[in-house]
Amino acid sequence: MKQFNLAGNNTTIRTELIAGFTTFLSMVYIVFVNPTILQSAGIPFDQVFMATIIAAVVGTFIMALAANYPIAIAPGMGLNAYFASVVGSQGLSYQIVLGTVFIAGLLFMLLSLTNFREKLIEAIPNSLKYGITSGIGLFIAFIGLEMAGILDKTAEEGLIGDLSSPTALLSIAGLTITLILLARNVKGALFIGMIITAIIAYFTGQMPFEGGLPVGLPPVPVFMDMNILGVFSNSLYIVIFAFLLVTIFDTTGTLVGVAEQGGFMKNGSLPNAKSALMADAVATTTGSLFGTSPSTAYIESTTGVAAGGRTGLTSVVVGILFIVSMFFSPIVKAIATTPAITAPVLIIVGCFMIEGLSRVDWKTFDESFPAYATLLAMPLTSSIATGIAVGFISYPLLKLVSGKGKQVHWLLYIFAIIFVFYLLFTPMA
Repeated sequence: MKQFNLAGNNTTIRTELIAGFTTFLSMVYIVFVNPTILQSAGIPFDQVFMATIIAAVVGTFIMALAANYPIAIAPGMGLNAYFASVVGSQGLSYQIVLGTVFIAGLLFMLLSLTNFREKLIEAIPNSLKYGITSGIGLFIAFIGLEMAGILDKTAEEGLIGDLSSPTALLSIAGLTITLILLARNVKGALFIGMIITAIIAYFTGQMPFEGGLPVGLPPVPVFMDMNILGVFSNSLYIVIFAFLLVTIFDTTGTLVGVAEQGGFMKNGSLPNAKSALMADAVATTTGSLFGTSPSTAYIESTTGVAAGGRTGLTSVVVGILFIVSMFFSPIVKAIATTPAITAPVLIIVGCFMIEGLSRVDWKTFDESFPAYATLLAMPLTSSIATGIAVGFISYPLLKLVSGKGKQVHWLLYIFAIIFVFYLLFTPMA
């Protein structure tokens, strides 16, 4: 325990254990939701299930042992939805898109060894950062509403689905239960809400669990099921960039947020920053090798910090609990194949992700409109990359015509030109 310096961080083994369990309960929903989303892209359920856990364990252990922070890593929400949208909209195999994740992961690792990652974060204005995160939030909320049967894009009149259908009724019940738990500040509310909804689904005959033990030996992991050459033959450079950009924003923002809450920041900087930033980069690369979308630091780590977690021991506990979850694949598969159980989580997580909109300067048009355009474009085009492109083009353009061009970092002008080229000549997803 000397490695974690418990005494120096004013914590105890008991506190760290409780904090780790709290964080795990807050984020274990990803074990159910990630396979659900990526299975729609054609990746076999068992493959995604194991890849999700492997990526989470690798990233979280690196965060624990190399950086000594109580921050957990796992495949990110929004990034998995984007992965599925690329496969669906461009008619590509999931193996090719996994190749883009692998390349993005390698670039991510290289950038984590330099200061470029920090410089890129500084170059991109806050309004775009908040717009991107919020747009992703709306994007996955729309996916959740469709899964729930509440939203139906194919409906002849309006977009409302058949709210009297069993799926919609169960989704609404699950959403209501989970909202009540969150309003009551119940720890692990998302996970508990899913379990209660699953119980209702089982007794109403909506969950296809055929009995037997809910536990069993873990599925055999699948390794290197990707097509890297297809990335270049299909010119998927914009997809690589989108994965890279969103993961950089997501993880860096989460690290800073959790570090501020835990009091880890020293004079405005984060000690062991490179080790912490490397954790999600390695997790992303590892996850792609086994079959999942990019990984990121989880904001749910704040629940563990609130419970007293101050060291990497908290993260070790989270990693161990993810390993234990490998043995529950039968019940996870049953839950994940019932859309009404996981849909409420997507709807609620979407709400969490739009929190940054309150920090946009809405009174300054050349700041607010790019955020608004990004926010609007993602769910309406069903494309995170298109939303990012719209934001990166509109921001420097509005600054130029309003006489504020010198306020824009030169990197943004380069990105704007790149995105204009791809919008004009490359199918976006």
